Amino acid sequence: MTDDRLSIVFAALADPTRRAILARLSQGEATVTELAKPFAMTLPAITKHLKVLERAGLIARGRDAQWRPARLQAAPLKEASDWLGAYRRHWEERFDRLDAYLRELQGKEQQHDPSDSE
Repeated sequence: MTDDRLSIVFAALADPTRRAILARLSQGEATVTELAKPFAMTLPAITKHLKVLERAGLIARGRDAQWRPARLQAAPLKEASDWLGAYRRHWEERFDRLDAYLRELQGKEQQHDPSDSE
């Protein structure tokens, strides 16, 4: 995934309404009306959110007679997760080093604890 594409995906995910829409679509496809139910928004406002998600490649919209159901497209989420994975490993390594350092300090503290010599 190019950096520009990744930026579009993260920008789409930045909005809590769009994340909630994706969570709903993870359960199966839905119409705009179904997606709008939990929100205090107009159908045109939900449609704008869907267009952002569609432009990011996170959803696809079909055509079933007069209905245009939306469905989740998970590939961009995996690509974003893979990109974040490199940073996750970095932080896990740092936390592991911090954990080892804290254990070392606790060991030294126990060796020099005056209450142990009484």
